[in-house]
Amino acid sequence: MKIYTKTGDKGTTALFGGTRVPKHHIRIESYGTVDELNSHIGLLRDQKVEEDVKSSLMRIQDRLFTIGSVLATDPEKATLKNGKERLNIPKISTEDIEFLEQEIDKMNEELPEMTHFVLPGGHQSVSFCHIARCVCRRAERLATALYEIAAFDEAVLKYLNRLSDYLFVLARKLSKYFRAEEVKWIPEKS
Repeated sequence: MKIYTKTGDKGTTALFGGTRVPKHHIRIESYGTVDELNSHIGLLRDQKVEEDVKSSLMRIQDRLFTIGSVLATDPEKATLKNGKERLNIPKISTEDIEFLEQEIDKMNEELPEMTHFVLPGGHQSVSFCHIARCVCRRAERLATALYEIAAFDEAVLKYLNRLSDYLFVLARKLSKYFRAEEVKWIPEKS
């Protein structure tokens, strides 16, 4: 497989299905941000974190590739006129979303109750987790904007929403694991 094709030299790229769009198209921004998120999660997975966390992050990275393929597909090319699938695109399942919810619940059981917002930081791994959370929220914003233009499976939106929650709780878990101070945000009075 050749890495460079020169077909994008004039500022367009092909979606799954062959349709060419500008590289600044909301669809490209959406799946490009999911790819960026996947890279941040890879960086987080490379930290000295527990094996069960690494395993969960690996599973999440796989699902982010699934989301990327959904977002990178021209909906008009994905199905035939009779409604049958033309392209074999993987899907986000209810079980994928439930996995995140179960992981969130499991981590929350071990954490002190939250009484304030917390400032990102305290340990490098915690900060990487917060960066991934922020990129996830951006991916979610872009995906919802794309969804308004060209709807796709709503499970993608649910997964991204739940994933940002997962990353927030994971940041708190990592703060505890690394014995990093969790700094509460207490607004200054003016």
